[in-house]
Amino acid sequence: MAFRMASSPFTHDRQSTRQIMIQVMAACLPGLVALAYFFGSGIVIQLALACVTALIAEGIVLTLRRQPLAPRLGDGSALLTALLLALSLPPLGPWWMIVLATAFAVVIAKQLYGGLGHNPFNPAMVGYVVLLISFPVQMTSWSPQQSLLLHPVSLTDSLALIFTGATPDGLTLAQLRATVDGVTQATPLDGFKTGLRTAALTASHYRWDWQASAGWTWANIGFLVGGLYLIWRRVISWHITLSVLAAMLIGAGLGHWLAPAVSAPPLLHLFSGATMLGAFFIATDPVTAATTVRGRVIFGALTGLLVWLIRTWGGYPDGVAFAVLLANICVPLIDHYTQPRAYGHR
Repeated sequence: MAFRMASSPFTHDRQSTRQIMIQVMAACLPGLVALAYFFGSGIVIQLALACVTALIAEGIVLTLRRQPLAPRLGDGSALLTALLLALSLPPLGPWWMIVLATAFAVVIAKQLYGGLGHNPFNPAMVGYVVLLISFPVQMTSWSPQQSLLLHPVSLTDSLALIFTGATPDGLTLAQLRATVDGVTQATPLDGFKTGLRTAALTASHYRWDWQASAGWTWANIGFLVGGLYLIWRRVISWHITLSVLAAMLIGAGLGHWLAPAVSAPPLLHLFSGATMLGAFFIATDPVTAATTVRGRVIFGALTGLLVWLIRTWGGYPDGVAFAVLLANICVPLIDHYTQPRAYGHR
């Protein structure tokens, strides 16, 4: 009678890995719908490219490793990685970016370490950071929300931009990013960061501009709703999420109180960028996060603090990916010093 060895993540209920992955992907839908509504259908195209790339890349590696294809491809982990990358990348970025990031995430960050349960770093964030370091201009080319654009982008325009770099009318992404007042807008976090560098901050940078930030606000609210559903279903641990948000808000609150000229207000941190996506869907990865209860609190607090530090003093406007990967490095140390004491041992 032979033992059947299984790799993490392990759960204490009867849900399979596939069921958990499906629930996580379903919980992303409110945020995905909000992003598609405010920033155009390009995100749907990027998602399709990412899913196809993830399945092909994982299938090739599994074949080379002589692993069964059906159970590995059917567990949903590759598709979840593709979804997280599609949600993180600019919707109108060139097609090769999402393909490169997804292939790198699946082949290098996941399968190279042995597949699901063995990877020390979050695969999606590894793929994201590779692109951010290698192609910073393309990765920061987020467009303002559709209602503010001088030329709203249709599905046909999105397809042409992603695959050719220009619309059928000959407009480039730089031209399409111009708003109705004729200027190019960045994300709220990028606008604050640029203002700091150029000493051109205005009063609008320090208050919450609902009109300009509505898309990011609703996207974060969508991920918040989906994340609360996952906590209610006990798919993810609330310890990590609460620690991430609490540490980030405490740092942002103190920083804005002590040095408002260099630190964005807490509300801007909370509902801009990938805050809710990172807190509920990325930092809570059961494979790469800490495993003990105390360890999860420390891991989450470290992640939230790093997000605030990178956003405030780092070279990139949003620090979720870097914060998660840096916290992943610390997981073995955190788990080592937070192991619960066995009953009967001093």
